[in-house]
Amino acid sequence: MATTTTVMTTTASASYTAGTISTLAAPAPEHCPGTESENAGLADACAGCPNQQICATAPKGPDPDLPAIHARMSGVQHKLLVLSGKGGVGKSTFTSMLGWAFARDLDREVGVMDLDICGPSMPTMMGAQGEQIHMSNSGWSPVYVADNLGMMSVGFMLPNQDDAVIWRGAKKSGLIKQFLKDVDWGNLDFLVIDTPPGTSDEHLSVNQYLKDTGVDGAVIVTTPQEVALLDVRKEIDFCKKAGINIIGLVENMSGFVCPNCKGESFIFAPTTGGGRALAADMNIPFLGSVPLDPRIGRSCDFGESFLDQYPESPTSKAILRIIRQVRASINEPMDDDDEVLDEN
Repeated sequence: MATTTTVMTTTASASYTAGTISTLAAPAPEHCPGTESENAGLADACAGCPNQQICATAPKGPDPDLPAIHARMSGVQHKLLVLSGKGGVGKSTFTSMLGWAFARDLDREVGVMDLDICGPSMPTMMGAQGEQIHMSNSGWSPVYVADNLGMMSVGFMLPNQDDAVIWRGAKKSGLIKQFLKDVDWGNLDFLVIDTPPGTSDEHLSVNQYLKDTGVDGAVIVTTPQEVALLDVRKEIDFCKKAGINIIGLVENMSGFVCPNCKGESFIFAPTTGGGRALAADMNIPFLGSVPLDPRIGRSCDFGESFLDQYPESPTSKAILRIIRQVRASINEPMDDDDEVLDEN
């Protein structure tokens, strides 16, 4: 019988733990050989780096937890990252849409992993607010919001939903590692991973841990205005430098759809061509534009699937067209029922 447990990660040590450096004095330089490299602390790029002594004296070699992560992830067929360099562009909302859309096929098993550790909104969006994590002999059990849709978030570990998560990078990385190796995901067809804005600890950690397990790629979300595109360019550059395949770019909130007259107007008018122009400039696929429907906010607040609640909305049809392209890019075409809904 599964029992409720309070899950805590270990605090960061002063230098390193279990063969992996936990605390660095400063961000790694651009040409850092890697903290696990035999050249860590010895390469030319290490000269003058505040981390040089830490890296030079830390144990070298692969992370001892990687085999456990590989074993756990071996049952996951497709892994998708949802990224954005800018907060507030609807990245978590789009992640929940992906999860709900994949789970429409009852023969598919879907998981959603919330790595936005300091701002975990996925439990509310997926209708699982107030749930707790249970532990069994096989590990932590995901919180299921549908028979074939489970999720994991730090939001389930907080004593109070208003509590702030004030963690340094090492502790964030430790929790991400636990989500990958200790959660009993089982055999999944899709694992959708929501990440925080930017290109920081969470992104580096999940890429490092999953690098050898096969990540299908990343969907990058933006809004049309230049202030968002500036940060998204950095996210695209991060993916290219980290070797992450970019499935495509989604332009969210590209217009406003009136739920009564179905008319559409622009709220964030693009000044430099928007997401389509950015995708062409950066040579990545453009998956499509998603208009803003105010009912999306209601669906997220109540943890409901917007696609099921409002299938007639132009937003639902736009999202399904994008999801069709995402699935085609990973050789998982959509079902006929979804194609019919998309065309209506």
